[in-house]
Amino acid sequence: MFLGTHIVGVDAKGRASVPAPFRAALRGEAGVVFVWPSWRGPYLEAGDRELLAQYQTLLAARGAFDDAREDFEYAIFADARALTLDDTGRVSLPEDLRAHAGLGAKAAFAGLTDRFEIWAPERLAARVAEARAKAADKRALLSRPRGPGEGP
Repeated sequence: MFLGTHIVGVDAKGRASVPAPFRAALRGEAGVVFVWPSWRGPYLEAGDRELLAQYQTLLAARGAFDDAREDFEYAIFADARALTLDDTGRVSLPEDLRAHAGLGAKAAFAGLTDRFEIWAPERLAARVAEARAKAADKRALLSRPRGPGEGP
């Protein structure tokens, strides 16, 4: 499971260290992480082969000629990269991916249980503030249904 936020350096060649807890959570191919530009905003999405297999299964259920399926396949799979971790746990983030996320000398890795995202730290801070505000407004969605005899 990918948890927490970790700020790491990005060197001039685009190399960044994948946080150790994230490396430990990668399933499937040892030393490989899949990364693609998010279609939802200026950040990168990342995960392991199992995550991509889950997406593939969900999309396959839509049928071979479904337009939405094709759009998601382009948005996720067409630009995904299999990045190999070096002996120290670093990956080389390609220039176009760094540009999409606006990455400079720092990158923020944000764990989101089954996947993680890579952001410019200041953009992630704004996104977290937005998410917390929305979550506060929607807190009733997390209410546990009361069982028999638990009162009002």
